[in-house]
Amino acid sequence: MRPSAHNLYPVIALALLAGATVWLERITRVEEPQAAATRQDDPDFIADDARILGFGDDGGQRYELVTERLSHFPDGDITRLRLPRLRMNTEGREVRLTAVEGEVSPGGERVDLSGDVQAWRSGDASRAETTFSSEQLTIWPDENRAETRAPVILTQGATRATAQGMRADNLFGQFDLSGDVRVSMPRQKRKPS
Repeated sequence: MRPSAHNLYPVIALALLAGATVWLERITRVEEPQAAATRQDDPDFIADDARILGFGDDGGQRYELVTERLSHFPDGDITRLRLPRLRMNTEGREVRLTAVEGEVSPGGERVDLSGDVQAWRSGDASRAETTFSSEQLTIWPDENRAETRAPVILTQGATRATAQGMRADNLFGQFDLSGDVRVSMPRQKRKPS
């Protein structure tokens, strides 16, 4: 006995219904909660109005970091800062830095500041206070050095310098300015002979 076309209609209808069900399930599948939890582009830790203190091997305070918002991202172990204010003591002189944003590398060996970066270093009997401004600054706190390839304005007492980049050791104790450096120094008054 040969199956007639009339007898195959229910089988064909069921096959089409099964195929449509599989297709519908695949296009409407919702992401599993476990898959969403493994996304690494969201912070795993956020702190508002955070204050972090760092201490040296001798137990003395090395730095104080205050920030409006601190966000840690597990992907890359990066910490982002909003409106960071960093205060450090180096060679007995205080250094203060502010910026719009900051990013701290894993382990804290490098800090990248960006957006209206301002710095101030206190003076002493032999050297006037120093100020610095730029749009970007990278700091290596443990090495007491900093660098930028962005234009800078630097003042020390009445002396003013501009350049296209800078490297600094002893965190603003020694400067190496680069690219179209211009310095304005007031004339020294001669003592009468």
